[in-house]
Amino acid sequence: MGALALAALLAGCAQEAAPASTFVLLDGSRQTTADLKGKVTLVNFWATSCTTCVAEMPQIVATYDKFKDRGYDTLAVAMSYDPPSYVVNFAETRKLPFKVALDNTGKVAEAWGDVKLTPTTYIVDKQGRIVKKYVGAPNFDELHKLIEKLLAEA
Repeated sequence: MGALALAALLAGCAQEAAPASTFVLLDGSRQTTADLKGKVTLVNFWATSCTTCVAEMPQIVATYDKFKDRGYDTLAVAMSYDPPSYVVNFAETRKLPFKVALDNTGKVAEAWGDVKLTPTTYIVDKQGRIVKKYVGAPNFDELHKLIEKLLAEA
């Protein structure tokens, strides 16, 4: 087997469980990584000061709207340096239809691979495993194909 084929094979096996985290949502409620199981979930680390994050948000909303009735969810995690009032204002004025969490302490970003760059987006499968990580805006056509594939899995 060639080195490239072997690497591709190993990459497929290297799905790691999403780190155990507690997300504090804008309404004050909490959600944990365990709550993500059973759905395909996009976890997006972003900031209101990040121009790419702001630019990609309409596509994240459109993706959520397209797949939400089929067992897909989205969780937008605002970075610790983002003022909570800015995050609330952004979520309300843009009527974000999915859950938005505040990572006030930075512990969630740290647990998810010490996220520093925004946007950083993870796709988590129904078993709670990270199957893809995007740094920067994802290719949304590719992302939609991946979501379709993961939603079709048992």
